[in-house]
Amino acid sequence: MEAPALRIFPEEQFWAACRELDQPTPAAEGPWQLLVESMGVRIYRLHDEQSGLYEYKIFGGLADCSPKRCVDVYMDLDFRKQWDQYVKELHEKTYDGENVIYWEVKYPFPLSNRDYVYIRECREMDVAGRKVWVVLARSVSVPQCPEKPGIIRVKNYKQSLAIESDGKTGSKVYMYYFDNPGGMIPSWLVNWAAKSGVPAFLKDMQKACHNYSKSK
Repeated sequence: MEAPALRIFPEEQFWAACRELDQPTPAAEGPWQLLVESMGVRIYRLHDEQSGLYEYKIFGGLADCSPKRCVDVYMDLDFRKQWDQYVKELHEKTYDGENVIYWEVKYPFPLSNRDYVYIRECREMDVAGRKVWVVLARSVSVPQCPEKPGIIRVKNYKQSLAIESDGKTGSKVYMYYFDNPGGMIPSWLVNWAAKSGVPAFLKDMQKACHNYSKSK
């Protein structure tokens, strides 16, 4: 019996994320709309006609956080449980030779929490002599991680992250994000998550980067 083929990310997706760092402003006449600019972070969104939801692109920076430190913090799931207040449960397990992450996110009462089952891959890219770290993630279906009562499973989740030096002591960051949270999410919560939640997350991550060496 052959071992199941591992799900991997196409090479082009890594290069596409790298290219976004060189185009930090989507074309004004294009479909991406500037949603908010806050705390040095610009967030664009694109309406997805099929789902009625939005895809997001985030461009920003993390001062005094080296790209390598940012990636280490982002990839360290145990440490994230210490600094991300919205994490209810987060762990990585191996199923059929594939590393799969389970992530439960706290939602405000009376909404049900959401959970994710996904795979990710981190690569260090050489872009014409520049060092760029790229992390790709997407949801997968794994029989060993069945849905739980009272928690809504997010079945369509995609994320890209690209980080490089800002030429000083910090990092330039690009992030793409899409998920379908299911259920009825109030528009105020969607807007808050996009406009305030994302900049706040990056600010928390910046603080976590500064504290990372102390915790190791």
